[in-house]
Amino acid sequence: MSDSSPAAAGKQEGTALFSTNYRRYVLGVLVFVYVFNFIDRQILAILMQPIKEDLGLNDTQLGFLSGIAFAVFYATLGIPIARLADTRSRVNIVSISLAVWSIMTAVTGFAQNFWQMAAARIGVGIGEAGCSPPSHSLISDYFPPESRATALSIYALGIPIGILFGFLAGGWIEQFFGWRLAFFVVGVPGVFLAIVVKLTLREPPRGHSETGSGSKAFASGAPAPEIKRVVAYLWERKSFRHLALAAAIHGFVGYGMTSWLPAFLNRSYGMSSGEIGTWLALLVGVAGGIGTISGGYISDKFGAKDARWYMWVPAITLGLSVPFFISAFFVTDQLQTMMLLIIPLYFGTFYLGPTFAMVQGLVEVRMRALAAAILLFVLNLIGLGLGPQIVGIVSDLLTPMFGIEALRYALMAVFLGNLWSAFHYYIASRHLRADLAANPERAEDVPSATEAEALAERGT
Repeated sequence: MSDSSPAAAGKQEGTALFSTNYRRYVLGVLVFVYVFNFIDRQILAILMQPIKEDLGLNDTQLGFLSGIAFAVFYATLGIPIARLADTRSRVNIVSISLAVWSIMTAVTGFAQNFWQMAAARIGVGIGEAGCSPPSHSLISDYFPPESRATALSIYALGIPIGILFGFLAGGWIEQFFGWRLAFFVVGVPGVFLAIVVKLTLREPPRGHSETGSGSKAFASGAPAPEIKRVVAYLWERKSFRHLALAAAIHGFVGYGMTSWLPAFLNRSYGMSSGEIGTWLALLVGVAGGIGTISGGYISDKFGAKDARWYMWVPAITLGLSVPFFISAFFVTDQLQTMMLLIIPLYFGTFYLGPTFAMVQGLVEVRMRALAAAILLFVLNLIGLGLGPQIVGIVSDLLTPMFGIEALRYALMAVFLGNLWSAFHYYIASRHLRADLAANPERAEDVPSATEAEALAERGT
């Protein structure tokens, strides 16, 4: 017996609009965009030690360049750009943004002092602000709720793959040709990718992948909500408050670690930039990439029966990562350190897919890009803005006591934040089902909960 309901008809029409292969192509191109996003963002990490020696900078200044100088503009401008993405062409925004940050990455290689370097990093942050919010919104319109965490985790592969190529290319280019050429080599190709985005990606109808009332939301002609309304809407959902804080705290740990791990390996083990780049490309890129996919797949699999698994998965894995990371910095053998880092680097990316997917599920169709930007504002201002900066400050403070090993203890201390992050993911899980059910455009897609459970979750 066929389903002739309006929701089913809308879904069938939407499915015919884009072929499966084209949807995969779109996701693949957006993954490449995100790869360049993280190559250009994180290449500074592998180059910090030679930049420090060439420009005469201290760890606090390097922490500012890799953190606050980028993050303040990246996080803040992401919100107004996302507002545009909820009303204008998301494809155009991604294409223009990619061209801007690629050009500014290449320009970084011409910096002659701290302030010129800071200005270039600000330019990269401004460009990258237009990447993820419209991309999240596009993916959510191409992929339905039941596979959205997997799709967004595939998109999030741009993080470990970008770090992989950033470390690998940056390390070896610096070793043979110097740090300045490394910025130019990784920056220029992004301009050509921006042209590909503009010419080959199509803008899907808003709410295209929804099975219920969300599929009609854009067709109603209602204007996109104001920023203050979206902020208020999200603030009312306790699950969002806690998952955003959890992601921000883990971002603090993750960005602090990835920004300073190359410098630690150079100082404590005397490794060359090429050797560091190769090791970290394998560890962060491969282990992190597998973890990213695992997090989305496992969350979708178990979340189909109980939505709370979308928060339980990152809570469990972040908690498990802590003892392995602390052990990695207690040992003083290079190979032992590398082997012990595999588990925390694998578990450390599980949170990406489920976190991004639940934010998209909590909000109405016309709020998606802006909701993603608000999450990234919190995550990046606290995580990317403060993580590298605090590690640099703590390293400088501990240097009189521990000398060259100060960075080891600074990194060890910051990783304890993952326990705090896991706690907030658990608290978010207690409110998630009720908050998903409160979204009128998503209610029918939420795994069932009894009325008593829903009332209890809303009132907790």
